Amino acid sequence: QVQLVESGGGLVQAGGSLRLSCAASGRTFSSYTMGWFRQAPGNEREFVAAITSSGPRTYYLDSVKGRFTISRDNGKNTMYLQMNSLKPEDTAVYYCAAVSKTYSSTGPYYRESGYDYWGQGTQVTVSS
Repeated sequence: QVQLVESGGGLVQAGGSLRLSCAASGRTFSSYTMGWFRQAPGNEREFVAAITSSGPRTYYLDSVKGRFTISRDNGKNTMYLQMNSLKPEDTAVYYCAAVSKTYSSTGPYYRESGYDYWGQGTQVTVSS
């Protein structure tokens, strides 16, 4: 069983930056595929970014490419999402997710069903 705990959310003005963290329990964090999803009020949860266990390879939602950067520190069992040039439409609850599998480049990184473990979420609010 893996427990995920997000932190780093908050209120920021448009154009500002935040860094989200996802701390994971367990001794095999380095082998997990990790992802970030978000859910805005009235919307379905959507994929934001993912990072593989090796490589690592990264994947992004088109609307965050060039603004967000996903990374991981296996020594600290922690994944990060650096968010720059934030926009009001980035406002959402951000969730981290994990799966103890290695996917190919065509794997289900973008789907909720591709992950087995989820955090409780952290609120990000971007004011205009």
